[in-house]
Amino acid sequence: MQSVRLLSRMGYVHLFLILSATVFSVSAVTHYSVPEEMEEGSIVANLAADLGLDVKTLKTRKMRVDIVTNKKYLDINKDTGELFILERIDREFLCPSKTTSCFLKLDATIENPIRMFNIEVEIMDINDNAPHFRRGTMHLDISESSPVGERFSLNNAVDPDVGTNSVKNYHLSASDHFSIEIQTGRDGTKFADLVLKKALDREQQAIHNLILTAVDGGVPTRTGTASIAVRVLDVNDNAPSFDKEKYVVDVMENSPVGSLVVKMNATDLDEGSNADIVYSYSLYTSERTQNMFNLNPENGEIRVKEMINYEDLKLYEMEIIASDKGQNSLTGKCKVTIQVTDMNDNHPELSIKSFQSPIKENVATGTVIAVVSVSDKDSGDNGVVDLHIPDNMPFKLRESSDNYYELVVSEPLDREKVPEYDITFTVTDRGSPPLSDNETMTLELLDVNDNVPQFPQSFYTIRVMENNAPGALLSSLTAFDPDLHENQYLVYFIIEKEIANTSMSMLFSINPENGNLYALKTFDYEIEKDFLFHIEARDSGSPPLSSNVTVHIIIVDQNDNAPVIVSPWRAHGSVVEEKIPRSTDKGSLVSKVIALDTDSVHNSRITYQFLQITDATLFSLDQYNGEIRTMRMFSYKDSRHHRLVVVAKDNGQPALSATVTIKLSTVETAMKAYSDMTEVPLEYDIFSDLNLYLVIGLGSVSFLLLITILVTIVIKCQKPKSSKTAPPCRNSVISERNSTIADSTLVSNDAYWYSLFLAETRKGKLVVRQPMPKGSRYIVSSIPRGTGLTDTSDSAASTLQASTSSSSSST
Repeated sequence: MQSVRLLSRMGYVHLFLILSATVFSVSAVTHYSVPEEMEEGSIVANLAADLGLDVKTLKTRKMRVDIVTNKKYLDINKDTGELFILERIDREFLCPSKTTSCFLKLDATIENPIRMFNIEVEIMDINDNAPHFRRGTMHLDISESSPVGERFSLNNAVDPDVGTNSVKNYHLSASDHFSIEIQTGRDGTKFADLVLKKALDREQQAIHNLILTAVDGGVPTRTGTASIAVRVLDVNDNAPSFDKEKYVVDVMENSPVGSLVVKMNATDLDEGSNADIVYSYSLYTSERTQNMFNLNPENGEIRVKEMINYEDLKLYEMEIIASDKGQNSLTGKCKVTIQVTDMNDNHPELSIKSFQSPIKENVATGTVIAVVSVSDKDSGDNGVVDLHIPDNMPFKLRESSDNYYELVVSEPLDREKVPEYDITFTVTDRGSPPLSDNETMTLELLDVNDNVPQFPQSFYTIRVMENNAPGALLSSLTAFDPDLHENQYLVYFIIEKEIANTSMSMLFSINPENGNLYALKTFDYEIEKDFLFHIEARDSGSPPLSSNVTVHIIIVDQNDNAPVIVSPWRAHGSVVEEKIPRSTDKGSLVSKVIALDTDSVHNSRITYQFLQITDATLFSLDQYNGEIRTMRMFSYKDSRHHRLVVVAKDNGQPALSATVTIKLSTVETAMKAYSDMTEVPLEYDIFSDLNLYLVIGLGSVSFLLLITILVTIVIKCQKPKSSKTAPPCRNSVISERNSTIADSTLVSNDAYWYSLFLAETRKGKLVVRQPMPKGSRYIVSSIPRGTGLTDTSDSAASTLQASTSSSSSST
């Protein structure tokens, strides 16, 4: 019945324990075995029965159980004599030492009579504790250079249980680098060693986290775990390395000193001092490069140390070494190429290789006169240059080869227009902003005799006052030659020309050096009125060039001739006697005074005035044509004789004059219609309407007489006379008179001569009569108006000559 109750209360485990309890008595010691951790109240054994005691007397005999511990784990039921679990028993607490057996000793005492029984209860272990590690995490420092197979001791797991319930095995989490090996100590304790099965590389994995599991031998098994943190200790097994094997960096020239060019970045997979990197130049880096750039050994920054000039060096190459600070220092290398980027900081350069100056002005177009080279130390567009010259010049640039230009003549040159050229060569690069340079060269032109002398005028009119002094300066005819030196030295000549068998060089002289024109003789307007000739100016070039100019010398008249009264005709002295019928009507022409002046038109303009007159109310005088007319009819009171003094005055300064005295007598008898007009020149307008019919009649008669005269002249010309007098010409009219005729006086009282006078006057000519020496013959000449009376043979347009036996009528 007792076994059944235990089975029901404790289940399978308790049943196992009860059945395993064995009653025995050895040396008065009662031995029981019970498992630990039995529930309170669990029956261990019936102690009374086992000791042979009566259950009924247990109370009276005061049976008790004493345990030699601080706690009372077991007690006896005095009613039943059973030994039961009073408090849960923990074998590991009761027996902390790792011993195989754990006993709980009790003393059972009973009185009447007193008896003591020794009871020994063996506490049997159950697997109630899992293995555990003293440290939940184990830290191991293992050098990455540790060889494969090296062992590292681990803390073993502890299991309070004993026997098969203690630690029996260890398991390690999956790892490529580690495994464990289990070792058994002399006391049977299981130990685990961590074994390196693959070489470590801190740079790949610096920390290895492992899980170590301890497994006991109980049923069911219990486990305990611990973390293993394996820190791989660095070994300087990695050299520093750069991001690139070669760096190519661009830096602008003229970058400020201290400017950052590039920051080197070398890395070392190691750590600590093994990863501390120091930068330096290798021996392959030139000293020039090291002087140009500064390398910071701590951070690898490369900065500009000196001013960079692209034109000095365009490319810098250096080798940088990165060294760690490990005990056995390792290094890494890389190459750095610094390309200097050109900056437009250099002005283009201009060089005149050759320049030909001076040159002749007639140089041919296309002639090379200069060779110019250009250059620019910059690169790219900054180094591309353009050369140009001003547009307004007769030159052009022609590229002959790379960066060489020729300056050639593109248009004909003319020194006289531009004697020299300041040619500015300007070279400009194509940078931004562009830079330029320039140089100015002066090109001089040598003169060539390519210009003829030039007079300011093509025609010179020089007025020379008559009666000039011989040798007088008339004018300065200076020509200009734009050439230089001997090409502009001029010599002046008078081109020979004869006038009336007289050479121009006998009349005029010119200074060959300065062109001053002089008169060699005194000129008389009344003889020579003008001269026309040419003057040549010739330069001294080779061959010489020349030009000429026409010179017109006009002799200017002086008032050096007084008027000459030619009508009325005066036979003796200056007194003229005229007769007029007393019955003459008012306005009748009494007489006409005609005066001639051989001076020029201005000086020979004649005006007439009464100087003396008997009766001013009876006669009038036209101041322009010299006609004397009656102002009224004669009365019986008027005197029979009148004295008129007429003065003819020219227009010169001072004025010259001539006078004529007319004694006028009145007669009672009728006279034939005769106006007593002298045969001196008359204008067309001197005839009044009263004489119109007379003029028409006389003209007809004159026409018939002219035909007769012409026939007579032809006959006479065919029969030349041996007379010493001048032979008559076909245009001459010769007349004979009984009286002696004064010079320059024309008298014609008969109808024939009056008709001749009228006919020639109509032709606009003057009619003048000249006496023949040694005879009573005379010559009547027709002279164009405005000519003098001194040279009738040269200046007369025609001379009328006739032979007649006119009757002499007294005047």
